[in-house]
Amino acid sequence: MENVALSFVDIAIIVVYIFGIIWYGISKGKQQTSEEYFLAGRNMTWPIVGISLFAANIGSNTLIGLTSDAFQTNTAVYNYEWMAAVVLVFFSIFFLPFYLRSKVYTMPEFLERRYDSRSRYYFSFITIVGNVIIDTSSGLYAGNLILKIIFPEISSTFIIVGLALAAAAYTIPGGLSSVVHTEVIQAILLVVGSMILTYFCVTEVGGWSGLMSGLDALNSSGYISKPADVVFDMAGPVDDAYMPWTGLLFGVPLLGFYFWANNQFMVQRVLSAKDLNHGRWGALFAGLLKIPVIFIMIFPGVIAIVLFSDLDISGLNYLITNEAGEQVICQNLEDCPNMTYPVMLYQLLPTGLLGLVIAGLLAAMSSSISATLNSASTLITMDFVNKLNPNLSSKQLVRVGQIATVVLVLLAAFWTQYIEQISDSLWEYLQLVLGFIAPPVVAVFLVGLFWKRGNGNGAFAALLAGLAISVLIILSSVYELFPSLNAIHFLHKAPLLMLACILVHVIVSLLTPAPSDEVVNTLTWNAGLYRAETKELAGLLWYKNYRVLAVILLIITAVVVGSFW
Repeated sequence: MENVALSFVDIAIIVVYIFGIIWYGISKGKQQTSEEYFLAGRNMTWPIVGISLFAANIGSNTLIGLTSDAFQTNTAVYNYEWMAAVVLVFFSIFFLPFYLRSKVYTMPEFLERRYDSRSRYYFSFITIVGNVIIDTSSGLYAGNLILKIIFPEISSTFIIVGLALAAAAYTIPGGLSSVVHTEVIQAILLVVGSMILTYFCVTEVGGWSGLMSGLDALNSSGYISKPADVVFDMAGPVDDAYMPWTGLLFGVPLLGFYFWANNQFMVQRVLSAKDLNHGRWGALFAGLLKIPVIFIMIFPGVIAIVLFSDLDISGLNYLITNEAGEQVICQNLEDCPNMTYPVMLYQLLPTGLLGLVIAGLLAAMSSSISATLNSASTLITMDFVNKLNPNLSSKQLVRVGQIATVVLVLLAAFWTQYIEQISDSLWEYLQLVLGFIAPPVVAVFLVGLFWKRGNGNGAFAALLAGLAISVLIILSSVYELFPSLNAIHFLHKAPLLMLACILVHVIVSLLTPAPSDEVVNTLTWNAGLYRAETKELAGLLWYKNYRVLAVILLIITAVVVGSFW
């Protein structure tokens, strides 16, 4: 496969999209007050909330990560997608009402109200770091993979900085309103592009029968270790290297809960909802949009095994680091699976459609980057600057948020160079880093909502304990200190780490004074709230009752997932 040169039509489509989305984003911006800039005036309806959640989640990093793992026959990566539907149902029932009623700007702010300022500052700092090294930088990395093939003579640094500035061009002046409105357009373009690519993949491989026979042939030759009928299995035994069933049961929901229910850059979209019903409907709609991902984003990666397993891609001059630490040219997709999605684009799509789908991928990248930039700048502004100087006006807070966005995008661009040094798989990189950040945070949120005795001392001790254990695990992995610890799957480490944090939380809380009655009565869940809500929902039509919609979503999820089990 030689270097790719786009046609004039493809380039024109991409350029028109980039300038068009920047113009549209700026035109939809709101920045008169801090609430407008950071939460879009809390006036978003459920379709925008749901599509915005989906678009912010399915960025170019996720899309490339999904197809990469699917190419390696790790189609169980779909578990991270469908689990979102289950998590969002739980989130809508228990957590969202407290978030919206408290009128907070950020998740760390909610922790302060439930516990104290120590937990707020710690969580805010950790979230900002995570936004930079997980979400923003991986999105830039994924965009660079696509464009580097077209423009091999241009340095990656220049491409990454250009992509970052393009995403920030409407995020900085327009705030969250610009972000969520552009995400609606970008989500539609991404889904259409994915459907187009899936169609060409299925046609090229000869349909389902062609895919199955091709996989069986590769299994017989020893290229893949799984026969066709188990490639789509959702989980393996306890010692499975990729998705042990115990990891699916305990680890995947934990990571999903942090991502959808505690992570600022996702929850911020729901905080912008005009009321509780729109927030709940939007969250459930986002869960529904995650279900078809297996058909339009994971299937193409599996098909690529049959179509491109022996493709020579050295002509792309894509550099990887070998085991000796040397930079060498990648020879095939087996050595650099992150290139699976770009290779499919350039090998299968005709002129015009190629430009459209690349524009969709860039749309996905800008969605995830703009989302994380806006959320991180919100954290810096509201959790740090506003606390240090509470006399700042709304316009001054907006200015601080804009400056913070510029700084963050530069830091993310700098960190991008280290991603491939940490992991060969973009998806593995995302989940590994998340596996250390999520457990302590999920522990303090769950204990705080469902245990009245939990206090600020217990929460802060749990967060610090989680940090200490995470550092120990990382050092053990780097320096091979504890082989038995290193051998534990990260989907097992995460729930064990969460249990340790819950234990610390409980012990310290019991040894120190209980929280005030006001905190307990307003920020902890009880059965009385559920009964009162039942009466409120009694007069609603079924399609407006979020509980009925939640059950329908869970049934759809069970049917789709069960068909691959």
